[in-house]
Amino acid sequence: MKTIVDFRMSGKKVIIRCDFNVPIENGVITDDSRIRESVETIKLAINATAKVIILSHLGRVKTEADMANNSLFPVSQRLSELLGEPVKFVPYTTGDEVEFAVNTMRNSEVLMLENTRFEDIDGNKESGNDPDLGKYWASLGDIFINDAFGTLHRAHASNVGIAGYLPHGIGLLVKKELDIMTEAMENPKHPFIVILGGAKVSDKIGVIENLATKADKIFIGGGMCFTFLKALGNDVGGSLVDDTKLELCKEVYEKYKDKIILPRDVVVGSSFTPMSTLRLANVNDIRPNDIGMDMGVQTMDNLKNLLVGSGLVIWNGPIGVFEIDKFNVGTRKLLEYLGSSRKVILGGGDTAAAAARFGYKNKFYHISTGGGATLEFMEGKVLPGIEAMK
Repeated sequence: MKTIVDFRMSGKKVIIRCDFNVPIENGVITDDSRIRESVETIKLAINATAKVIILSHLGRVKTEADMANNSLFPVSQRLSELLGEPVKFVPYTTGDEVEFAVNTMRNSEVLMLENTRFEDIDGNKESGNDPDLGKYWASLGDIFINDAFGTLHRAHASNVGIAGYLPHGIGLLVKKELDIMTEAMENPKHPFIVILGGAKVSDKIGVIENLATKADKIFIGGGMCFTFLKALGNDVGGSLVDDTKLELCKEVYEKYKDKIILPRDVVVGSSFTPMSTLRLANVNDIRPNDIGMDMGVQTMDNLKNLLVGSGLVIWNGPIGVFEIDKFNVGTRKLLEYLGSSRKVILGGGDTAAAAARFGYKNKFYHISTGGGATLEFMEGKVLPGIEAMK
């Protein structure tokens, strides 16, 4: 698989697919980490006197109303600041304006097209990997570089589609992410501890089964732990549960119970709101109207002891409802515990958001830019964005 350094780019139109799906509130970017992570790749192309064309998605775009709040224009401005170079923004994804802007580019110039998911308005063309759309975008360039780690688990027109028509390779960000995760999966330093949280147990079952043969211990927290607890006969009240996965969770636990660690106690509330009540409860003392919201004191003490002397820790998914102050104690404490560990990898998505929110963004060996891609890599799945690069 080639990387960007394997290409002669001078005078060439180089399409770089980035993942600039960043949080924006009232037109202001609140976390520019994903933009910063691709700057090195973009600068390499600029310094090689390429004509750089940036593609990215932003948010979910299903209706025309979604388009107003998901323009990449603020991203183009922030990228320009980080590069120290002007970034020309074209508010279209296809058409005459796009083609004119591309065809009049000079060497070392940077051009960004509008949100690729605007093409989902008419028939889901981007997310559905419409072959004509992929071919059209490919026609704009000479070389395709995929630097969007966060979309490697998706077959979209702007990654897999374009790769089918142009010489292609990966960017420096994708290479770094793959190198780190490959080393972690193939040669982990022991004790190797995995921490899984988040809401959906269905997203993590495959990860548990794949890592149970590699990890020393797997702690399960967050909303997903309540499906396991119910599967083992506990009353979990109104907590988040996937009833379709109860039997599977029971089977997985019985098979790997020497590896899997579940909470001993949890913090329960009455609703997913800041006005919720709060109570500490043992896992066998959850009442019918209780909703599991965070990890309890005994659970966190157990987790802290588990992490002492760890060789490698991989954490994907918050272990509580960290967006609500009274239920973010477990997630904050875990960030504190892990901040003193030597080698910690955080999955992207909400885990990275929690680290940024509580001031731990620069405290870890690696924070991935893609939660979904990290999960599927950990599960051992084939990532379409990588297969298209081979």
